[in-house]
Amino acid sequence: MAEPQATSLGGASSASSAREYETIYVLRPDAGREASEGISGRVLDVISKQRGALTRVENWGYRKLAYPVKKHGRGVYVYLKYVGDGALVAELERNLRLQDAVLKFQTVKISDVVASASAEANQIEFEHLDVIEDAAPEDSLAKTLGLEDVRDDYRGGGMEAEPDLDAEEGGEESEDAE
Repeated sequence: MAEPQATSLGGASSASSAREYETIYVLRPDAGREASEGISGRVLDVISKQRGALTRVENWGYRKLAYPVKKHGRGVYVYLKYVGDGALVAELERNLRLQDAVLKFQTVKISDVVASASAEANQIEFEHLDVIEDAAPEDSLAKTLGLEDVRDDYRGGGMEAEPDLDAEEGGEESEDAE
């Protein structure tokens, strides 16, 4: 009979032991709007099913990664702040791990005890970015290390002679046309 009381206290303590977490996940740079919307929908679904509360969402946009992850040098960073328990974090991370568009994620516990969720679910919206077609080309490792010459005039001597020949040929053609 002592066990059911401990269970009910455990249930009450788990409800009152809501903690505040933040998760940052990185999406592939070529992930489209549909993938982003799918992941945000999955995140909202997991948080609501686990009786958590999403308090803040920020889309930090395209940023350079500190190191290549799955052959990508850039990614779309998304920041989440929410209130819940350890089961919520485990389920959210499991769902992020299953998504192909998610390169990396990390969750950090901010505080142990939270009085109440400060934001309502209606106030929280995900921002979605469209795919950048031609992002700025990333420097190769050789250029970064200074092993490749990055000057524009590296082959300048040979390049200038060709336009002069084209101009002369164009002039000859115009004389032939007359």
